[in-house]
Amino acid sequence: MHQYGVREVEKLLQLPRSTIRALIEAGFVSPARGPRKAWRFSFQDLIVLRTAQALAAAKVPPKRITRSVKELRRHLPQSMPLSGLSICAVADRVVVKEGHSRWQAESGQYLLAFEGDPADGSLSVIESKLAEPAPSAADWFDRGVALESKDAEAALQAYEHAIAADPTLLDAHLNLGSLLHEAGRFAKAERVYRDAMAACGNDAVLLYNLGVLLDDMDRKPEALQAYEAALRGNAALADCHYNLALLCQELKKPKDAIRHMAQYRRLTGRH
Repeated sequence: MHQYGVREVEKLLQLPRSTIRALIEAGFVSPARGPRKAWRFSFQDLIVLRTAQALAAAKVPPKRITRSVKELRRHLPQSMPLSGLSICAVADRVVVKEGHSRWQAESGQYLLAFEGDPADGSLSVIESKLAEPAPSAADWFDRGVALESKDAEAALQAYEHAIAADPTLLDAHLNLGSLLHEAGRFAKAERVYRDAMAACGNDAVLLYNLGVLLDDMDRKPEALQAYEAALRGNAALADCHYNLALLCQELKKPKDAIRHMAQYRRLTGRH
């Protein structure tokens, strides 16, 4: 197995001797001793040294670096494989790729790519910070909730991103539709609710919200149907009974109005 002296390591990794010494003292590598007790580094030592230095520069906590490099050393081959080797860190995981196979270990957010073979003096190191992972649907939803009281338009956009990332995220549809309704953008709110029904099914709260919207749009018969459908899904929606009672009274359905108002009072304990 080929071994490397300190000068070779300095040249190949472009690390000053003081940094190499500090990484050794920190316990990241334990090089062998050659003639006159000179340090002799293996291929694995080179990879671990470069990875540890990059993670330290990225201000990754020392304990995490230690765990990462221990895992690296356990899996690294004795020499540079013909298929090449790359080490990339995504979020808090290090992913080591060797040809078509890969494995993971803990790390920070850095990309290290090693090309060539140290044995013949060619080891190029490419280092760059990875882009942040794209926000998930849940991330966009949480952002929308946080923005509602500060910037309604930004909240709308966040909910739209959430729905684009996951069309089945019902709460994003509900919040988006409610915001549009409050803003008087009735037609767009209705489209949101209709799309939600197609993606998420006939949820009771969704149907209730649609009923309120249709009621405000003066589309009373359609609102009646939406409220009734909501109650078929969840008969305990007190507000739906209340709205339906008022609507039935408007539509000259006194018996239904009395029945739904009685249900409302029963559910809320009001007499």
